[in-house]
Amino acid sequence: MSEKEIKVTDKRMFTADGELREEFQQAEEDQESGSGTREETPEAKPEPQPAPVEESLPGPEPTATPGTPGEPTFFDLVSIIAEPIALYLGDSTLPDGESMENLDIARLYIDLLEVLQRKTAGNLDPEEQKFLDELLYRIRMRYVQKRG
Repeated sequence: MSEKEIKVTDKRMFTADGELREEFQQAEEDQESGSGTREETPEAKPEPQPAPVEESLPGPEPTATPGTPGEPTFFDLVSIIAEPIALYLGDSTLPDGESMENLDIARLYIDLLEVLQRKTAGNLDPEEQKFLDELLYRIRMRYVQKRG
């Protein structure tokens, strides 16, 4: 059986220190220069951050590249709702190493995804439906493992 190579890309807007990432700084500068309100300030370069080890969500890659405006998709919406679940399940830690495990809050986010699933039933593309179904299955199983 051949092994698949997994590429993890950190697409968060801010670094762990709360600094705007370089690719977003460039987009912000381009936007400011077009409006004529740009002020000259020294640019703070964020330190390179290692790519997170966590597994990325399934689904197609976003069509917009970082730093360019793009139309939000259903995948973006689901990803935003699902993003904090790993923190609240205790699978990810904060930059200082502390855990934010809170299974009640994790359940709230899972329930929000279930509401989205019910309200969009019959209105999604097959790819979007599969993405949401598989994500919910995985996080429900993880929640049950954590709850015991």
